[in-house]
Amino acid sequence: MIEDLALQKICGGSVIPLENLAECLQVAFDSGAKRLLLPMASVGDSPSIPGELFAKFQTSFYADPVDAVFKALGVE
Repeated sequence: MIEDLALQKICGGSVIPLENLAECLQVAFDSGAKRLLLPMASVGDSPSIPGELFAKFQTSFYADPVDAVFKALGVE
């Protein structure tokens, strides 16, 4: 689910915020995720995420699809 959302954003060339970010992060955590790569457009939604959930991830934000690829590859 989350991979599909991220892939659509990267391949589609536009960056849009995730809907229901807190629920997506809970699913990611329950699935064993440790790192997050989120669009800058989702920064405004961060207050809706419980602090104890958000703190469980190593989080990076990207500004555009190219930035996302570099960060995903660890080439910042």
